[in-house]
Amino acid sequence: MSLFVIVALPFLGALLPGLMYGAGRKACAGVTLAVTLTALVGLLSRLPEMWRGETLYARVEWLPALGLNVELWLDPLGFFFALLILGIGALIIMYGRHYLSRDDHMGEFFTYLLLFQGAMVGIVLSDNILLLLIFWELTSLSSFLLIGYWKHLPEGRQGARMALTVTGMGGLAMIGGALILGDIAGSYRISDILQAREAIQASPLYTPALILILLGCFTKSAQFPFHFWLPHAMAAPTPVSAYLHSATMVKAGIFLMARLWPALSGTPEWFYLVTGAGLITMVLGAVIALFKHDLKALLAFSTVSHLGLITMLLGTGTAFGVLTAVFHILNHATFKAALFMSAGIVDHEAHTRDIRRLGGLRHLMPVTATIAIIAALSMAGIPLMNGFISKEMMLKEALSTELYGPYWLVPALATFGALFSAAYSFRFIGHTFLGPKRDDYPAHPHDPNPGMWLPPAFLAALVIGIGILPFAVEPFVKFVTGAVLGNVAEVPTYHLAIWHGVNVPLMMSAVAVVGGLILLALHRPFQAGWDAAPRPEAKTIFEAVIAGALSLARVLTGAFHDGAFTRYAAILALTIVAAAGHAWMTGQTAQPMAMGEWPGFAPSAGWVMLVAAAGALVMFHHNRLIALILMGIVGTMVSVGFAFFSAPDLAMTQISVEVVTIILMLLALNFLPDFTPKESTAMQRVFDGGVAVLGGLGAGLLAYHLLTGSAIAPPISGYHLENSYLGGGGTNVVNVILVDFRGFDTFGEIIVLGIAALVIYALTETLLFGPVRARLLNRTPDKPLSGDRHPLMMVVMTRVIMPLALMVGIYIFLRGHNEPGGGFIAGLVVAVAVVMQYMASGFAWASARQRYPYHGIIGSGVLVAGLTGIGAWFTGTEFLTSSFGYVKLPGLEAFEVASALFFDVGVFLAVVGAVMLSLESFSRLARRADMPDSEYPMDIDPSRDTRTEGGA
Repeated sequence: MSLFVIVALPFLGALLPGLMYGAGRKACAGVTLAVTLTALVGLLSRLPEMWRGETLYARVEWLPALGLNVELWLDPLGFFFALLILGIGALIIMYGRHYLSRDDHMGEFFTYLLLFQGAMVGIVLSDNILLLLIFWELTSLSSFLLIGYWKHLPEGRQGARMALTVTGMGGLAMIGGALILGDIAGSYRISDILQAREAIQASPLYTPALILILLGCFTKSAQFPFHFWLPHAMAAPTPVSAYLHSATMVKAGIFLMARLWPALSGTPEWFYLVTGAGLITMVLGAVIALFKHDLKALLAFSTVSHLGLITMLLGTGTAFGVLTAVFHILNHATFKAALFMSAGIVDHEAHTRDIRRLGGLRHLMPVTATIAIIAALSMAGIPLMNGFISKEMMLKEALSTELYGPYWLVPALATFGALFSAAYSFRFIGHTFLGPKRDDYPAHPHDPNPGMWLPPAFLAALVIGIGILPFAVEPFVKFVTGAVLGNVAEVPTYHLAIWHGVNVPLMMSAVAVVGGLILLALHRPFQAGWDAAPRPEAKTIFEAVIAGALSLARVLTGAFHDGAFTRYAAILALTIVAAAGHAWMTGQTAQPMAMGEWPGFAPSAGWVMLVAAAGALVMFHHNRLIALILMGIVGTMVSVGFAFFSAPDLAMTQISVEVVTIILMLLALNFLPDFTPKESTAMQRVFDGGVAVLGGLGAGLLAYHLLTGSAIAPPISGYHLENSYLGGGGTNVVNVILVDFRGFDTFGEIIVLGIAALVIYALTETLLFGPVRARLLNRTPDKPLSGDRHPLMMVVMTRVIMPLALMVGIYIFLRGHNEPGGGFIAGLVVAVAVVMQYMASGFAWASARQRYPYHGIIGSGVLVAGLTGIGAWFTGTEFLTSSFGYVKLPGLEAFEVASALFFDVGVFLAVVGAVMLSLESFSRLARRADMPDSEYPMDIDPSRDTRTEGGA
């Protein structure tokens, strides 16, 4: 099965539980299980190839220039974690089918579960670190949905928010670290990064990258000081807790540390950060777990402790530490999933997880008690259980690890953590299942149906099987260890066995077990001391930090986001000026060349008019009509400037845009006061003027250096001039750039233009039929309306000009690929011709003759342009790559036909539709505001011609 299919199956399958929910709970769970088992079978089908030493890759290029590609690989490490995710996931689905009540929406639950499963499989099979980041964030989002599944529980909502906040912040840090790491290695492929160990560790950016990546790993895997979120996630249903804590969510950080071990390990920074955090987490989690009364809270902190143990082993940087970590990941997944499911059974049957209200359950729930005791003994590190072997290996590694001074510190802390681990495991057994039966259980407990106890029983069997026959899994464990080590170290020759003789690790293990029994015997006084002792509460600290951040955000928002546009503009302008000034002072600028000759009187006069109009606009901007006239002058002079500099396409576009926008703005000004009130003080205006002068001088100097300075880099115009005809089939370079070289930009622009027109339409609809409607109906014009609203001369002239304008528009459109013109300019010309009809004969007359809705014209334009771009795929080229050739028709000379012509048709339609929809929207407002428009072109009703009546 393809790697893409294995990753995609859970995501695609997430659609099925919701659809099958109406068919019943069995159908809903069955289809979910079928999806997971199919992916699992597909994964196992690739094992023979991988066992032969092959590394399987799958790749689809997306944006190769940026390193953004969909790249997957399957090596032993990825296979190991994917096997845990899918295998335990299948058991969780079977367990969840019987655990969830009929009040729980099973379709919703299994949808979230499959989304989470797919994200986790994506993480472990990604060969692109950017793709891994996407799946990483998907696990945070989907786990948020799972933890908060019981929305009616406040603690569920709080736990989900806490998990999302902590892991999300870590994910943001990890994004920065991953980008730095990819930049150092010169590739974002993980397989390439792992080969760049020397370059990465020699880089000055190694430490920042390491810290950022470890922040992501530590937050996801609940390492100190981010351990506090995991116990609060226990508000989720037990199937979620079992899945997150055994094989998935919290193992993501462990996986990434193992995945990047060949590239990042072996340095003092790695050793002290990873080993130190892991050791603290292991001890702290074990101590806290002993004093928790909630079964799931006890198991949650035990998970924190064991994750710290694995982190410490990876941090030592030795091959034996990696071997032990891999083996314990397997063991922890088996006994921890079984323990959580057992705790869920107790809660499901006894209606409580409070250890103080339990005890003696072995008499009432013998099957559940057997499963739970086996798993707990493994967690305690008792012989003949798989946890004993990996615990003894951990103690052996601790003996050879020296951290922060004395050689005995790490072994002592490791033994101390193992002692508390044994103590809370014994408490889980003794206070829940041993002792006499009680008569005050909240509900009468009993073993559930096999559907609930068979999944944990299977895991308990693995616990015993691996514990008794560790050599059976040794080849696989070493197989995975080799993938973690890469080419950095050889796989240790150490053999997994029940008995390695009487040695120091065995004695340390015995001390831990005996000490755990003593702690259990003295639990009552220790519990009283723990409850009485003052200690920081992580949840309280977290909530205080969040409250402080919110208070600071409110202060900043109130100071900078107070609703005043002038303040926003000032902040934006100051930021731009400051950034530009810094760049100008610290960057390199070209040396300006000598001034050229005086260009002559006409260009100078045009420049003076442009400057004068811009200055006058600043002085008289409070008068809206004068401001609009001055803006028209500025636009016209810019058009003349384009023509002077031999840019006819730009000149034609600019002048066409000026005509259309002036008309639209005149319509808009009809609903605004004639004058803008002066809201700024004199000092504010002086300040604004200073900022404007600085910005203008900076922009002017930049333009001067770009136009007259010696070139810092060769211009790109040469490439376009050389390839305009060869690549795009046109001699008008500007048009070829718009429809070919930068066609994707143009496609986006016409979409934005259409969206803007639709927004204007939506706003006018709100004004016409919303609360403002009455104000429009009762509006009195500021001045008397002209009695001749549609002058005869204007009506006649527009009728004559209309076909001429359309012909000019078609001519400009057809010549655009080789001469000045194109779809954008032609669209503006035709739009102006249609606008003239509205101006001359009124809205009612013109709209009555409009056959096609402007919405449809916009949509047709975008659709035609998009289909033209897609057509390139059928020729094996990229989206919007144009093709051209010559056609010979009878009686005509051969002429060129380019596919860009059809793209230009889309541009033409989108421009015409957007302009006319905007005009129509404003016209409807004007019509509603004043009076019903005449349906006749010259305000004359032909049926009331007096000459006709007199003749009669």
